[in-house]
Amino acid sequence: MFERARRLFAALGAAALTAVSPLATSAQAQIPYLSMPSLPTTAPKYAAIVVDAKTGEVLYAKRADSPRYPASITKIMTLYLTFEALSSGRLRPEDTLIISPRAAAQPPTKLGLSPGESLTVNEAMQALAIKSANDIAVALAEKLGGSEARFAAMMTLRAQELGMANTRFVNASGLPDSRQVSTARDIGILSRAVMRDYPQYYRLFNQRQFSFRGTSMNNHNGLLGSMPGVDGLKTGYTNASGYNIAVSAVRDNRRLIAVVLGAPSTAKRNNNAEDLLLTGFDVMTRRERGEKITIAQNLFEPEPVGPIERPSVEQGDGEQDGLRIVLASAPPPASFSSNDFVDPRRNLLRGSQSAPTPKADPKKAQKDDKKPAGKWIVQVGAFKSKSLAKEQLALVEKRFGKHFNKADGDTDSIGGTYRARFSGFTESSAKGACGALKAKKLPCMVVKPG
Repeated sequence: MFERARRLFAALGAAALTAVSPLATSAQAQIPYLSMPSLPTTAPKYAAIVVDAKTGEVLYAKRADSPRYPASITKIMTLYLTFEALSSGRLRPEDTLIISPRAAAQPPTKLGLSPGESLTVNEAMQALAIKSANDIAVALAEKLGGSEARFAAMMTLRAQELGMANTRFVNASGLPDSRQVSTARDIGILSRAVMRDYPQYYRLFNQRQFSFRGTSMNNHNGLLGSMPGVDGLKTGYTNASGYNIAVSAVRDNRRLIAVVLGAPSTAKRNNNAEDLLLTGFDVMTRRERGEKITIAQNLFEPEPVGPIERPSVEQGDGEQDGLRIVLASAPPPASFSSNDFVDPRRNLLRGSQSAPTPKADPKKAQKDDKKPAGKWIVQVGAFKSKSLAKEQLALVEKRFGKHFNKADGDTDSIGGTYRARFSGFTESSAKGACGALKAKKLPCMVVKPG
């Protein structure tokens, strides 16, 4: 480890010298492979990956190599280099960090220390992992690299060594900079490296609260404590990036890593990440039984799309105190391809054999008098053929008749995909019906009127 660190600092020598030159804007300008184009200033786009943490096998990928802004997920690399310095003895947990004027001037989220104030390295690591403090990210960068620009060069070099071929860092916090880019695949590689190389420090990402000088701060990762098995890692948000998360969970001695980038809200990001993890664990279990199956064949949730649901404040993190978003009420995306929305968990309801197409129900006419006067819709799947969509309607009504026997089931076509939907719900009955399906880990989406 020490030898690797020595080689790293030797390689950075030239970059460090040029960092103080008035002719060079940053240390990164001296590294040839960093000449990556910045992303166009367009709306954030979804990208995701699911990785087996033990083997590195990619179980699911969607635009996994497309460049994206990492936002505060950047701080995982800042912490990785901090863990490296601690392991090599160059840094100790009780060492003191002095806040510089540059660190103190960083925008929120931050601890808000004044120039000249100090904190320990141990406190700084918690501030990054839990509070996502931008001022403390700069303080750590200056402690380890001499300047944030030189530390950013160190971050990029280490990323290259880890195999993060499409990543470039220019700051330690993830605050907006068009030159700072990564990919879902690269962030998956970094997440796996942290738990593989420094398991003794990984627990920081599982800490749900951090108390500093009488103030208690909560972790921004809403999946901690809400999804069993989740124990890390990091969230991120800027206007340009959208809502990002790198999350890991353990179930039945298996660990998966999911990365979701560019979601339009915290709720949609978290819901998609949870669905990816749950589907991933289900696929791994079924593989052990001999089935040849992929996450894409079982995943119901469409990729989260839409405008950013937050005021325009770029802060390098996605905290949303007081903001309430009900994902179940969100309408489906306006358009998608057949590859984005595939046959969802088709065999989970009925085994390997297809159910017969249901015959007309002679009692259907009687249901019209009992239907609630609601306009809400419950979508129970989307398929590549109309016959499969109709089979799904029949199976859901048969198994969950208590919730669906007063609703009208029908299919419609959009983007070459057939959606299986029940209509005629009130808001409360729609959410109740969808909740019953989700309790059995079956796909469901509530669509509000209009």
